Amino acid sequence: MTVRAALTPLVAGTTWRRGVFLLLGGVLALPYGVLAVTFAQLFADSAIPRPLVYALLVIAALIAGAPLLLDGSRALEIAAVRALLGVDLPEPVPGHRVDRETRLRSALWIATHLVVGALVMIALFSALPMALAFIAQQFGIGTELISRERFGPLDGRDGGWLTVSGVVLLVGLGYAVAGLGALAGSMAPVLLGPAPAERIAALEREALQLAERNRLARELHDSIGHALTVATLQAGAAREVLHTDPEFVRRALTAIEETGRTAMDELDHVLGLLRETGNERPVVAPQRTLADLDRLVTDARAAGLAVHAHRGGDTARVPAAVSREGYRIVQEGLTNAARYGDGPVTLRLDLHPEALELELVNAMSRPGRTPLGHGGRGLDGMRERVLLLGGRITVGPDGDRWLIRARLPYEETQ
Repeated sequence: MTVRAALTPLVAGTTWRRGVFLLLGGVLALPYGVLAVTFAQLFADSAIPRPLVYALLVIAALIAGAPLLLDGSRALEIAAVRALLGVDLPEPVPGHRVDRETRLRSALWIATHLVVGALVMIALFSALPMALAFIAQQFGIGTELISRERFGPLDGRDGGWLTVSGVVLLVGLGYAVAGLGALAGSMAPVLLGPAPAERIAALEREALQLAERNRLARELHDSIGHALTVATLQAGAAREVLHTDPEFVRRALTAIEETGRTAMDELDHVLGLLRETGNERPVVAPQRTLADLDRLVTDARAAGLAVHAHRGGDTARVPAAVSREGYRIVQEGLTNAARYGDGPVTLRLDLHPEALELELVNAMSRPGRTPLGHGGRGLDGMRERVLLLGGRITVGPDGDRWLIRARLPYEETQ
């Protein structure tokens, strides 16, 4: 081991941060020290009735021990460990009740932190000034104080040995702080780590967050992708007849404007959900449902896509969740048909008392230009929507056609 490697723990930033963590425990232990001194004086005073002192001791012990068992104390210790010890402990799960075993482990950690921190603080307040005085006397500073004292086998006349002792004491303090900090870092996951129930709760929370992110990603993909496809097709058709059919160009520009505004509303809704923090309320835009299906089909036709729609049943009786997902599936199917298909699209929508069945069929005349050849994000989104509702879906080539067939079960609303 080189000298540089040996001195690294004394100058490393982690050692200083760990020292601050230990001193923090000493600061928190000060009220307990004052309380101990106070009761020592009470017991030493024979004029105070012993039953009263014991009663006060029990009350003080209950008050002093309560912070060790509080969830907030554990959360503060975890935050301090993450910031000062550099241990990546998971944050406590909000609203999750801590079990007794975890609470006892946390109380043991906090008590140990207070005791070790108090010892480190005492060592620094006593040994550190002494070590500095030993070193300073070598340069003629404070020699009159050192010369009148005796320090074990050494006295004021042993200036060289006192200086060596001071240096050794300083180095020893540094290594002690580094060692205790490293030990605290290794023990923190054991005493402050999550219980199995907390791990499960954290995994469930992450799964919910991931599902929400996936849902928002699907919303963005379907709504914005559809809007861009319709606007692109409208713009292309308008460009072809720019000088020969001004009325068609006007209608196309109007449709592009309306499609853009609708897309902006939906984008505001999704971004509002992403921005939601604290008491801030997200921007809420109307969610598209099967009630908006006629408008969707009209926009697709205006973009130049021939759509033959057949619908049976009352969409108002379909639950909102199923109605929203069904609309998005149809929207994605029409978008893919406009981008990759050829010829008319046949849309069939059948509403039964127990399920919604929908089917989209269009011709494929451009090999290699199917949605699957374009990454399949929209198709994956369809499958996820159907899976979340407990339904089933068939997507893929069917001869020279592209077929989407889905069944979404539900309980009919009254």
